[in-house]
Amino acid sequence: MTEWYGYAGNVLRVDLTKRKASVEPLKRDVIRNYLGGTGYAAWVMWNELEAGIDPLSPENLLIIATGPLTGTLFPTSSWDAVFKSPLTGIWGEARSGGFFGPKLKFAGYDFIIVHGKADKPVYLWICDDKIEIRDATSLWGRGVHESTDMILEEIGDYEASVACIGPAGEKLVRFAAIINDYDRAAGRCGGGAVMGSKNLKAIAVNGSGEIEIAYPEKFEDVLEDIMEANLKEKPFSQNMGLQE
Repeated sequence: MTEWYGYAGNVLRVDLTKRKASVEPLKRDVIRNYLGGTGYAAWVMWNELEAGIDPLSPENLLIIATGPLTGTLFPTSSWDAVFKSPLTGIWGEARSGGFFGPKLKFAGYDFIIVHGKADKPVYLWICDDKIEIRDATSLWGRGVHESTDMILEEIGDYEASVACIGPAGEKLVRFAAIINDYDRAAGRCGGGAVMGSKNLKAIAVNGSGEIEIAYPEKFEDVLEDIMEANLKEKPFSQNMGLQE
């Protein structure tokens, strides 16, 4: 949606208990007051999560959140997992890079809000307006790399991005991470355990859309300024192999 510069404009809700998914519009007034993926997710948690719930119960929410820069060329833009933490019992937030966040935006969604618990292991497959809750029984007990390979083969789309958990998340280890694109970790606060408590092995996503930028030329100028500033910083340039 062009009028949603920086955003796709949609929220995907998934009820694993009922095995149902629905799409709702992003709330424009809320996103203006709670800018970015984490801000909007915090607003959802505050308004929808009951106080005192067990973080490993079906009542907990798992929110996959992106911000207005996700899916653009802006450096360090990423995606967040937001939930009540099983490690601390309070706010939980874990951030990761890679292709998962951009591909979610390209599929047309800024957020995924997952609640409930599946009666057996499942994974989500999201591709534009196709949303499927698929059986993941054969994946349970397998590591992240093997699970990712099996999912990509099953969906027949090797350009998709997969965020999944391994045995630690399945066993509800309270600091278990969510791993996307094989090796990128949303590693803080135990989001992997929240996925495991919901019998949610993975989320696979791909999309054919794009993110509109209100002022493309000005945006490119900002990107150039950032890159020039980074190149002047020796630790950055050396780590990136841009200078000797």
